[in-house]
Amino acid sequence: MSKLILTRHGQSIWNAENRFTGWVDVDLSKKGVLEAQMSGRLIKNLDIKIDVSYTSFLKRAIKTLTTILKENGLDLKFNTSWELNERHYGSLTGLNKEETKKKIGEEQFKKYRRSWDTRPPPMAESDKNHSLFSPLNASIPLGMIPFTESLKDSYKRVIPYYENEIQKHIKENKNVLISAHGNSLRALCKYLFKISDKKINELEIPTGNPLVIEFDTNLKIEKCYYLDKSRAKTIIFNQ
Repeated sequence: MSKLILTRHGQSIWNAENRFTGWVDVDLSKKGVLEAQMSGRLIKNLDIKIDVSYTSFLKRAIKTLTTILKENGLDLKFNTSWELNERHYGSLTGLNKEETKKKIGEEQFKKYRRSWDTRPPPMAESDKNHSLFSPLNASIPLGMIPFTESLKDSYKRVIPYYENEIQKHIKENKNVLISAHGNSLRALCKYLFKISDKKINELEIPTGNPLVIEFDTNLKIEKCYYLDKSRAKTIIFNQ
């Protein structure tokens, strides 16, 4: 039985400031570092071998992953991929969420933040936040970097990467660890748990709380659970 462990990075500096972060390469907050360390200890308590690990191009996810590996005494090489990046929030990037909600109204705010296929307005080419993106983005093929995304857009890059690069290890009965982001993990959970376009807006992924998914030999999910029960969120299946 193979295990897939999904971990949203620990709280970032902009999470703490309640700002739309998206592709901006902000670091973990002090709380986020502690959450990453706790994630590592929770995973260590599973007493399993981590065979392969993946993360995005963003330092908050990379640092969470390396912290987890360190807590487990592992010096494994890990895979980075832009396809696992957070959703691109377009022109909302950097804005305070509460202030934005007051400005545009709660209904439009919810559509931008949680709907399946509504994109925020695109980020302008002159936007100063471009300079705050990860330097690793230089390796992304020309024309592939978005200026805004819906969750559906994120899904279109996350799922092919999962199917082509990650799923093969699960088929080989290996244990896989992914350290990524709220929306890239929501996209993956939508696929794995067969969540409808309508219900996906209800799925929340907490920071720094590993979600373990156990598969049988036919890649059927046998069970799934958060390691920190006190901060667990509802897992939605086939809805």
